[in-house]
Amino acid sequence: MKLFTLLLVMSLALVALAQRPAAPAYPTDIRADVRVEADVAYLSADRAEKADLYFPNEMPKGQRLPAVVIIHGGGFNDGDKARAREFNIGGTLARNGYIGMSINYKLAKNADGTFSATWPQPLYDAKTAVRWLRKHAARLQVDPDRIGVIGGSAGGTLAALLALTGPRDGVEPREPYGEFSARVQCAVDFYGPAKLLDYHDMQTFGKTRAEAPELYTRASPVTYVDKNDAPLLIVHGTADETVSHTQSEALNEACRKAGARCELVLIEGAPHTFDLQPKQRDLRPLVLGFFEKHLKRP
Repeated sequence: MKLFTLLLVMSLALVALAQRPAAPAYPTDIRADVRVEADVAYLSADRAEKADLYFPNEMPKGQRLPAVVIIHGGGFNDGDKARAREFNIGGTLARNGYIGMSINYKLAKNADGTFSATWPQPLYDAKTAVRWLRKHAARLQVDPDRIGVIGGSAGGTLAALLALTGPRDGVEPREPYGEFSARVQCAVDFYGPAKLLDYHDMQTFGKTRAEAPELYTRASPVTYVDKNDAPLLIVHGTADETVSHTQSEALNEACRKAGARCELVLIEGAPHTFDLQPKQRDLRPLVLGFFEKHLKRP
């Protein structure tokens, strides 16, 4: 009987282990020259979402480095901090003297396949990541005055909102780390929806555009543009069939009219969801040059 019980317990343990999500396999080229600290808690203790930190292998002694928050896409429904695009961006940043922080945030899709309204929690989580970097700046060797953000698709929307919103806009989370600013010094928006009333209905809002147009408007980057916003680089492919490049053109036009610092770069023939090295063009010089200008000290 004892043997049977032991075998049963071992079998159940093996089943549970097999069902556990596998840890992301970081590419060999990242592990070779970049230090990754995975699954770091940055939200409140009751939250499951974590962050991955990317560091240069050789951290300069006594020197603070600029940091960049990396925000994945997925329509606010799915996606993950540890996928190919995020590996590419995090590794590139770390190799060039930045500390990267790739985050997971509250998603609308539940484990059982149903959906829940989550907005504005995704934005709150992104802002909390910036605050977390400032709170732990000394330990991480982060310069709290030099923090940027980059995101793709839904992550691009969040990146743009971090650049364009502040306390006066009423979209700041109270906690955690409310004593720290969530402001970024610059942002890179890769093909993110910017004018959501002209996009499509989204699960994160729990309502359609017809039911709650004001909700979609308040979540749209174009709503918040003014001349005092942080510099914004927008990159979009002309062959994007998921998020039309007209979304980015609308945001760029709003920035132009407001006198905000903004640059739109269209990548001819590029589809949706590319990293810093799509086949159409190597974007590393563009993006690193932007961060160099706004985050590196003279």
